[in-house]
Amino acid sequence: MGGLKKLEIKKNIQKGEDKNLSFRVFDLTAENLKEYLKPHKKDHFCIIVMENGTLQVHIEEKIHFLKVGKISVIFPEQVHFISNISENLKGKIILFEEILFCSDILKNELSTYNVNLSTQLNCTILSPEDFEQGLHTIKIIKEIYQKPSLIKKEQARFHIKIFLLGLIESVHGLHPIIYKETADKPIYVRFKKLLNQHYKQERTVQYYAGKLAITSKKLNSITKKHCGETAIQAIHNRILMEIKRQLMFSDLSHKEIAFDLGFNSPSALNKFVKAKLKETPTELQQELAQMYNA
Repeated sequence: MGGLKKLEIKKNIQKGEDKNLSFRVFDLTAENLKEYLKPHKKDHFCIIVMENGTLQVHIEEKIHFLKVGKISVIFPEQVHFISNISENLKGKIILFEEILFCSDILKNELSTYNVNLSTQLNCTILSPEDFEQGLHTIKIIKEIYQKPSLIKKEQARFHIKIFLLGLIESVHGLHPIIYKETADKPIYVRFKKLLNQHYKQERTVQYYAGKLAITSKKLNSITKKHCGETAIQAIHNRILMEIKRQLMFSDLSHKEIAFDLGFNSPSALNKFVKAKLKETPTELQQELAQMYNA
């Protein structure tokens, strides 16, 4: 996406030896948030832990108000920025590479938890007891970060996983309906993964049903059960999310966005947005600009 800065974990170096680490731990201060003030993406995870003060974190189209006890996990490639930082800010920022946690936990062992997980973890809260335990875990991670060794780096990996698993369990308890196990949950998870991979090229229910070796009727039934929308609505909403993302955060023209997202002309993009949102891409762009500049 043109014009949108992408922050890399290797650039977040406070001391020379950091370049060999797959994680970082910083104090949450206005100074350390300077690069977060404009919309950007990351190639790594970011955890913001609030001990005092307030701020707003804008992630994709949603605005989350963070205060004491709240935790925000920002996933790689999620467009975000921070605003309205209070003067009495205190907390921690943890950055870590995707391979450190996501590749072997979220993508495998906890795949059935992974439906809408990123959205739920963008803003969550622990009980006071669990939050204190989380701060203790972060203190251990920070101590390792300050004096790392080969063994200690593996310990940090373990503690970051423990912290995140606690958050996931908390979300599971807050949203039990979302995580109710059913025999077709793995099919829904696979559909969401396929959709994220192919939505620019493939927009028919028949394509995804074929890939999943089920009928279109069955796929519709599964998506309605797990997210309250039909398969074609899920496909269209994924496209709309990317249209909004690019209108908000890229410097691409409407013509370039149209061709990037698989439309055969700018008028086709215009027709799609008009049909779904009752407004043109230009009107939508102006509306989003007002929302994010408010």
